[in-house]
Amino acid sequence: MALSAKYLLVGSIEACSGKSGTIIGLAHRLRQKGFSVAYGKPIGTYLEDGSFLKEEADVQFIADILDLKSTQVRSPLLFLETKTIEKRLEGKDTKNYTQLLRQSYDDVEADVVILEGAGTLWKGSSFNLSVIDVAHTLSASIILVARYHSSLVVDSLVKAKQQLGGHLIGVIINHIPIDKLESTQTLIKPYLEGEGIKVLGMLPSSSLLNSVSVREIAYQLGADVLCRGDRLDLMVESLTIGAMNVNSALEYFRQGQHKAVVTGGDRTDLQLAALETSTSCLILTGHITPQPLIINRAEDLEVPILSVDLDTLQTVEIVDSAFGNVRLQEQIKIDCIEQLMSEYFDFDRSLQTLGLS
Repeated sequence: MALSAKYLLVGSIEACSGKSGTIIGLAHRLRQKGFSVAYGKPIGTYLEDGSFLKEEADVQFIADILDLKSTQVRSPLLFLETKTIEKRLEGKDTKNYTQLLRQSYDDVEADVVILEGAGTLWKGSSFNLSVIDVAHTLSASIILVARYHSSLVVDSLVKAKQQLGGHLIGVIINHIPIDKLESTQTLIKPYLEGEGIKVLGMLPSSSLLNSVSVREIAYQLGADVLCRGDRLDLMVESLTIGAMNVNSALEYFRQGQHKAVVTGGDRTDLQLAALETSTSCLILTGHITPQPLIINRAEDLEVPILSVDLDTLQTVEIVDSAFGNVRLQEQIKIDCIEQLMSEYFDFDRSLQTLGLS
């Protein structure tokens, strides 16, 4: 193991808490201070179709964003998918992953190695690759990222402190609603600090960070792109269903910004109404081809139209589950994260805690 490097493990209590964004923000600030940085992800946990390729793409995305050399990047040692877990439980996989982890980081070239933990604190325990296992093996400090749901976040963080002990050097609470920022400052932060938990950052919720690209929506739905395939990078911040009369719909559509509108492929009136408001994409159900005038209007307004062979309920469920739960892949989101971290993250205190100041 590269003894001269500092190891920082970014973990979370639940999946999709903002680890990748935190890592990118931290890495950029460290490099601005003159430190070389490496990135590693000991265990992969993305289990959808094509998960291995997608997980590798996520690792490569961060490597590209940070402009890392091959000697500064480490891919997962394994992926937590059903067959892999079953082989371990059946005794067919007897690899010593603790040793493999040490060997993997023997020749890493960096002042600071930032590691990304699995989705929860205990995922990977059967392979000795959970957050606490990795911290023990590599003598890593841990920053825990927690998504704010309510003031009960303190319970999870206090419990995590008890379990992670001295490895935990601080926490970041993010996705805090604007109207809860003051109470997190005056109530939650003092309480956690009193429990010996350093609060390094409290980041407000961002509609942009919770948004999802039209490209990702099309991928999740398995949709056909009927027009403006060049505008799939548009971001969708909300979802609206068009299923009422056109007069009511127009008023309804005007309330949402940067939205996706789901409606029937035969509802030309609602499609036109949606296109006259702030719409990032139209999602037409029933696999019905829209009228040419809809295609032409969408082309002029640069609004992609997606066609799906699903009913409205299925479509809404799939799209709704994507908000706030997709991988970080857009530069616009990275810019937003860096801005938030520069304003709401105590970088100097983090450096001091890591022994780098």
